[in-house]
Amino acid sequence: MRYNPLQLLNEVVKHVVRERDGVEERKYYRFRPSRFYGGSAVADAVGCILKCGFCWGWRVNSSPESCGEFYSPSEVAVKLISIARSRGYRYARVSGGEPTIARRHLIQLLAELRARGFGKNYTFILETNGILIGYDPSYARELAEYSFIHVRVSIKGCTPEIFETITGADRSFFELQLRALKNLLDAGVSVHPAVMVSFCSREDVEYLTERLRDIDERLVHQLEDEVVILYPHVVELLKRRGLRPRIAIDPRSWNYVTEV
Repeated sequence: MRYNPLQLLNEVVKHVVRERDGVEERKYYRFRPSRFYGGSAVADAVGCILKCGFCWGWRVNSSPESCGEFYSPSEVAVKLISIARSRGYRYARVSGGEPTIARRHLIQLLAELRARGFGKNYTFILETNGILIGYDPSYARELAEYSFIHVRVSIKGCTPEIFETITGADRSFFELQLRALKNLLDAGVSVHPAVMVSFCSREDVEYLTERLRDIDERLVHQLEDEVVILYPHVVELLKRRGLRPRIAIDPRSWNYVTEV
Protein backbone atom coordinates (compact mmCIF):
# COMPACT_ATOMS: atom_id res chain seq x y z
CA MET A 1 0.00 0.00 0.00
CA ARG A 2 1.33 3.43 -0.97
CA TYR A 3 1.95 5.84 1.90
CA ASN A 4 1.35 9.54 2.38
CA PRO A 5 4.62 11.40 3.23
CA LEU A 6 2.70 14.13 5.05
CA GLN A 7 1.16 11.53 7.35
CA LEU A 8 4.54 9.84 7.82
CA LEU A 9 5.89 13.23 8.91
CA ASN A 10 3.82 13.15 12.09
CA GLU A 11 5.25 9.77 13.07
CA VAL A 12 8.88 10.66 12.29
CA VAL A 13 8.74 13.98 14.15
CA LYS A 14 7.84 12.14 17.37
CA HIS A 15 11.30 10.56 17.34
CA VAL A 16 13.58 13.23 15.89
CA VAL A 17 12.24 16.61 17.06
CA ARG A 18 11.70 17.90 20.58
CA GLU A 19 11.32 21.23 22.35
CA ARG A 20 13.49 22.17 25.30
CA ASP A 21 13.23 25.55 27.01
CA GLY A 22 11.38 26.96 24.02
CA VAL A 23 14.05 25.78 21.53
CA GLU A 24 13.33 23.14 18.91
CA GLU A 25 16.05 20.50 18.91
CA ARG A 26 16.68 17.98 16.12
CA LYS A 27 18.41 14.62 16.05
CA TYR A 28 21.73 14.32 14.20
CA TYR A 29 24.00 11.30 14.06
CA ARG A 30 27.28 12.87 12.92
CA PHE A 31 29.07 16.05 11.85
CA ARG A 32 31.76 15.74 9.21
CA PRO A 33 33.80 17.33 6.42
CA SER A 34 32.76 16.30 2.89
CA ARG A 35 34.36 16.51 -0.54
CA PHE A 36 31.09 17.46 -2.23
CA TYR A 37 30.64 21.01 -3.59
CA GLY A 38 34.39 21.34 -3.55
CA GLY A 39 34.38 20.86 0.21
CA SER A 40 31.51 21.32 2.65
CA ALA A 41 30.78 21.00 6.34
CA VAL A 42 27.95 18.54 6.90
CA ALA A 43 25.46 17.82 9.66
CA ASP A 44 23.83 14.44 9.05
CA ALA A 45 20.26 14.53 10.35
CA VAL A 46 18.03 11.65 11.40
CA GLY A 47 14.58 11.17 9.88
CA CYS A 48 12.92 11.46 6.49
CA ILE A 49 9.39 11.45 5.05
CA LEU A 50 10.33 9.31 2.05
CA LYS A 51 11.57 5.71 1.93
CA CYS A 52 13.72 5.75 -1.19
CA GLY A 53 14.99 2.38 -2.36
CA PHE A 54 18.46 3.81 -3.08
CA CYS A 55 18.96 5.81 0.14
CA TRP A 56 22.50 5.64 1.54
CA GLY A 57 21.18 6.65 4.98
CA TRP A 58 18.32 4.15 5.13
CA ARG A 59 19.56 2.27 8.19
CA VAL A 60 19.52 5.42 10.30
CA ASN A 61 16.28 6.78 8.87
CA SER A 62 14.43 3.49 9.23
CA SER A 63 15.03 3.44 13.00
CA PRO A 64 14.96 7.12 14.07
CA GLU A 65 13.89 6.23 17.58
CA SER A 66 17.25 4.58 18.31
CA CYS A 67 19.72 6.67 16.28
CA GLY A 68 21.37 10.01 16.86
CA GLU A 69 21.36 12.66 19.57
CA PHE A 70 19.43 15.89 19.95
CA TYR A 71 21.17 19.19 19.21
CA SER A 72 19.98 22.77 19.42
CA PRO A 73 20.27 25.10 16.41
CA SER A 74 23.12 26.98 18.07
CA GLU A 75 25.05 23.77 18.73
CA VAL A 76 24.68 22.72 15.09
CA ALA A 77 25.73 26.16 13.86
CA VAL A 78 28.89 26.11 15.98
CA LYS A 79 29.86 22.64 14.71
CA LEU A 80 29.29 23.52 11.05
CA ILE A 81 31.23 26.77 11.26
CA SER A 82 34.08 25.05 13.09
CA ILE A 83 34.41 22.37 10.40
CA ALA A 84 34.12 24.89 7.56
CA ARG A 85 36.71 27.25 8.97
CA SER A 86 39.20 24.53 9.94
CA ARG A 87 39.04 23.06 6.43
CA GLY A 88 38.81 26.30 4.50
CA TYR A 89 35.37 25.38 3.13
CA ARG A 90 32.83 27.91 1.86
CA TYR A 91 29.80 25.63 2.11
CA ALA A 92 27.77 24.01 4.87
CA ARG A 93 24.75 21.74 4.57
CA VAL A 94 22.40 19.34 6.31
CA SER A 95 22.30 15.89 4.75
CA GLY A 96 21.44 12.30 5.67
CA GLY A 97 17.76 12.86 6.44
CA GLU A 98 15.22 15.45 5.33
CA PRO A 99 16.17 18.82 6.90
CA THR A 100 12.80 20.50 6.36
CA ILE A 101 10.83 18.25 8.73
CA ALA A 102 11.97 20.37 11.71
CA ARG A 103 10.95 23.78 10.40
CA ARG A 104 11.51 25.90 13.49
CA HIS A 105 14.85 24.21 14.09
CA LEU A 106 16.00 24.81 10.50
CA ILE A 107 14.99 28.47 10.48
CA GLN A 108 16.67 29.04 13.83
CA LEU A 109 19.80 27.29 12.53
CA LEU A 110 19.91 29.76 9.65
CA ALA A 111 19.45 32.62 12.10
CA GLU A 112 22.27 31.30 14.28
CA LEU A 113 24.57 30.99 11.27
CA ARG A 114 23.80 34.55 10.22
CA ALA A 115 24.35 35.88 13.73
CA ARG A 116 27.81 34.31 13.71
CA GLY A 117 28.75 35.99 10.41
CA PHE A 118 28.33 32.86 8.29
CA GLY A 119 26.38 34.64 5.58
CA LYS A 120 29.18 37.05 4.70
CA ASN A 121 31.50 34.56 3.05
CA TYR A 122 29.70 31.23 3.09
CA THR A 123 26.74 29.46 1.49
CA PHE A 124 24.31 27.13 3.20
CA ILE A 125 23.04 24.43 0.85
CA LEU A 126 19.62 23.05 1.75
CA GLU A 127 19.30 19.58 0.23
CA THR A 128 15.64 18.59 0.25
CA ASN A 129 13.06 16.45 -1.50
CA GLY A 130 10.97 19.62 -1.61
CA ILE A 131 7.68 18.07 -0.53
CA LEU A 132 7.06 20.28 2.51
CA ILE A 133 8.12 23.43 0.65
CA GLY A 134 5.81 22.47 -2.20
CA TYR A 135 2.97 21.85 0.23
CA ASP A 136 3.30 25.20 2.01
CA PRO A 137 4.46 28.28 0.01
CA SER A 138 5.10 30.18 3.23
CA TYR A 139 8.06 27.88 3.89
CA ALA A 140 9.81 29.24 0.79
CA ARG A 141 9.07 32.82 1.85
CA GLU A 142 10.57 32.14 5.27
CA LEU A 143 13.74 30.71 3.72
CA ALA A 144 13.99 33.79 1.50
CA GLU A 145 14.87 35.85 4.60
CA TYR A 146 18.36 34.33 4.44
CA SER A 147 20.32 35.52 1.43
CA PHE A 148 23.13 33.00 1.91
CA ILE A 149 20.92 29.95 1.30
CA HIS A 150 20.81 27.88 -1.87
CA VAL A 151 18.26 25.07 -2.21
CA ARG A 152 18.89 21.85 -4.09
CA VAL A 153 15.57 20.11 -4.72
CA SER A 154 16.28 16.41 -5.26
CA ILE A 155 13.48 15.02 -7.44
CA LYS A 156 12.96 11.30 -6.97
CA GLY A 157 12.65 10.09 -10.53
CA CYS A 158 11.53 11.79 -13.73
CA THR A 159 7.84 10.86 -13.68
CA PRO A 160 5.10 10.29 -11.08
CA GLU A 161 5.21 6.56 -11.84
CA ILE A 162 8.96 6.27 -11.26
CA PHE A 163 8.64 8.39 -8.12
CA GLU A 164 6.11 5.90 -6.76
CA THR A 165 8.24 2.90 -7.71
CA ILE A 166 11.46 4.09 -6.06
CA THR A 167 9.99 5.79 -2.98
CA GLY A 168 6.94 3.65 -2.31
CA ALA A 169 4.93 6.85 -1.76
CA ASP A 170 1.77 7.75 -3.64
CA ARG A 171 2.67 9.17 -7.05
CA SER A 172 0.62 12.33 -6.49
CA PHE A 173 3.38 13.66 -4.21
CA PHE A 174 5.72 13.90 -7.18
CA GLU A 175 3.92 17.14 -8.01
CA LEU A 176 4.85 18.76 -4.70
CA GLN A 177 8.53 18.48 -5.62
CA LEU A 178 7.93 20.50 -8.77
CA ARG A 179 5.72 22.94 -6.90
CA ALA A 180 8.59 23.49 -4.45
CA LEU A 181 10.72 24.78 -7.31
CA LYS A 182 8.02 27.26 -8.29
CA ASN A 183 7.43 28.37 -4.70
CA LEU A 184 11.14 28.97 -4.17
CA LEU A 185 11.54 30.90 -7.42
CA ASP A 186 8.47 32.99 -6.63
CA ALA A 187 9.98 33.79 -3.22
CA GLY A 188 13.32 34.79 -4.77
CA VAL A 189 15.32 31.91 -3.29
CA SER A 190 18.39 30.61 -5.13
CA VAL A 191 17.47 27.08 -6.25
CA HIS A 192 18.27 24.35 -8.74
CA PRO A 193 16.77 20.89 -9.41
CA ALA A 194 18.52 17.55 -9.24
CA VAL A 195 16.94 14.27 -10.33
CA MET A 196 17.64 10.63 -9.66
CA VAL A 197 18.14 9.38 -13.22
CA SER A 198 19.32 5.84 -12.48
CA PHE A 199 15.84 4.46 -13.06
CA CYS A 200 14.82 6.73 -15.95
CA SER A 201 14.79 6.31 -19.72
CA ARG A 202 15.58 9.08 -22.19
CA GLU A 203 11.84 9.59 -22.67
CA ASP A 204 11.39 9.94 -18.93
CA VAL A 205 14.05 12.64 -18.79
CA GLU A 206 12.35 14.47 -21.66
CA TYR A 207 9.09 14.39 -19.74
CA LEU A 208 10.71 16.00 -16.70
CA THR A 209 12.49 18.55 -18.88
CA GLU A 210 9.18 19.73 -20.29
CA ARG A 211 7.65 19.94 -16.83
CA LEU A 212 10.57 22.07 -15.67
CA ARG A 213 10.32 24.27 -18.74
CA ASP A 214 6.69 24.98 -17.85
CA ILE A 215 7.91 26.39 -14.53
CA ASP A 216 11.00 28.28 -15.73
CA GLU A 217 13.35 27.70 -18.66
CA ARG A 218 16.36 28.24 -16.42
CA LEU A 219 15.60 25.08 -14.48
CA VAL A 220 16.16 22.96 -17.60
CA HIS A 221 19.73 24.22 -17.93
CA GLN A 222 20.39 23.86 -14.21
CA LEU A 223 19.14 20.28 -13.92
CA GLU A 224 21.68 18.08 -12.13
CA ASP A 225 21.80 14.33 -12.67
CA GLU A 226 21.84 12.21 -9.53
CA VAL A 227 23.00 8.59 -9.78
CA VAL A 228 22.80 5.66 -7.35
CA ILE A 229 26.07 4.96 -5.54
CA LEU A 230 26.50 1.24 -4.97
CA TYR A 231 27.66 1.20 -1.38
CA PRO A 232 27.21 -2.34 0.01
CA HIS A 233 24.28 -1.34 2.24
CA VAL A 234 22.63 0.44 -0.72
CA VAL A 235 22.97 -2.72 -2.84
CA GLU A 236 21.30 -4.62 0.00
CA LEU A 237 18.37 -2.19 0.01
CA LEU A 238 18.01 -2.25 -3.77
CA LYS A 239 17.73 -6.04 -3.67
CA ARG A 240 15.15 -5.89 -0.89
CA ARG A 241 13.04 -3.50 -2.90
CA GLY A 242 13.51 -5.30 -6.22
CA LEU A 243 15.05 -2.26 -7.89
CA ARG A 244 17.64 -2.42 -10.68
CA PRO A 245 19.20 0.90 -11.69
CA ARG A 246 19.99 1.43 -15.37
CA ILE A 247 23.18 3.24 -14.38
CA ALA A 248 25.06 3.58 -11.10
CA ILE A 249 28.43 4.48 -9.62
CA ASP A 250 30.86 1.94 -8.19
CA PRO A 251 32.30 3.64 -5.06
CA ARG A 252 35.47 1.56 -5.30
CA SER A 253 36.51 3.31 -8.50
CA TRP A 254 33.92 6.08 -8.83
CA ASN A 255 33.28 4.87 -12.37
CA TYR A 256 29.85 4.47 -13.94
CA VAL A 257 28.48 0.96 -14.35
CA THR A 258 25.48 -0.02 -16.45
CA GLU A 259 25.05 -3.70 -15.56
CA VAL A 260 23.77 -3.69 -12.00
